[in-house]
Amino acid sequence: MVNLEWYRTFKSVYKNANFSLAAKELFISQPAVSQQIAMLEAHVGYKLFNRKSKGVEPTEYAKLLNNLIIEALDRLENVENGFRAKAYNANRLISIGISKHLMSSLGSALLSKFEYIDFSFYENDQLFELVDSKKLDFAIVTKQYDTFDTIQKKLGEIKQIIVGSNDIEATELKLRIKDKDFTGIENWLNDQKWFSHDSRIPHIKLFWLHVFNKKRPSMIPNYIIPSEYEMLDILSKNTGVAVVWNSNAKYFFEENRVQLLWDSKQMPSTEVFLLSGKKENITEIFKNIEHELRKVLE
Repeated sequence: MVNLEWYRTFKSVYKNANFSLAAKELFISQPAVSQQIAMLEAHVGYKLFNRKSKGVEPTEYAKLLNNLIIEALDRLENVENGFRAKAYNANRLISIGISKHLMSSLGSALLSKFEYIDFSFYENDQLFELVDSKKLDFAIVTKQYDTFDTIQKKLGEIKQIIVGSNDIEATELKLRIKDKDFTGIENWLNDQKWFSHDSRIPHIKLFWLHVFNKKRPSMIPNYIIPSEYEMLDILSKNTGVAVVWNSNAKYFFEENRVQLLWDSKQMPSTEVFLLSGKKENITEIFKNIEHELRKVLE
């Protein structure tokens, strides 16, 4: 059965003459673009693009296919966009981009306020591009952008801290922190089992840089769980430590599911912003989102 996304991908590759540019335009990976084109080629029974040193060029059959589908595909996309616009106006459908690591602590706080939300998971720069290109209404980011076409307001601050499972005996660590024995603190931490949401451990490296003045920690993560909130849930049922956002750990502290090991004064806070395009019809919604998230970050 033919997949409409194959034709969307074909249209983008044909227009850009490049798989990488098409992937960027569609916000999918380049391998996904290659796979969809390969599946479409298998479906139609013809090769559609020839590789060149820089990009691709369409075959004669691709030119024919483009002429056959482009008008129908444009009409379908216009209908789809029109439907989304009507749904937005009728049901207050809003699209919000956010890092998956902040979804449970920040994004979920909006569910009781709005009837319809379409969430997307991306990181800062991708979120900005989506808002700037009007493919997202709002984004929650931890980086400030300065452009003419977007509005950005600070919501509050979050901070990275070290937490541990409740079964860890942390008396020695607390004493070393009190004595400012950073070598002893680091040695104690290196002896623990580590949980992380990213194998590259950028969050842990950042902590080590600010607190221990070292570019690379000597520890390695024992377990990689690619969502910080899920990682905290798993950590609470096992034994280990992790660097996490305090906003994510807040619920686990309230439920007495993990313990705070170290909230270092050397670790700076990170600002959280609400980002949107300049649209008159979302001004009131912007204020509502801002109000709800400020309460969470107080």
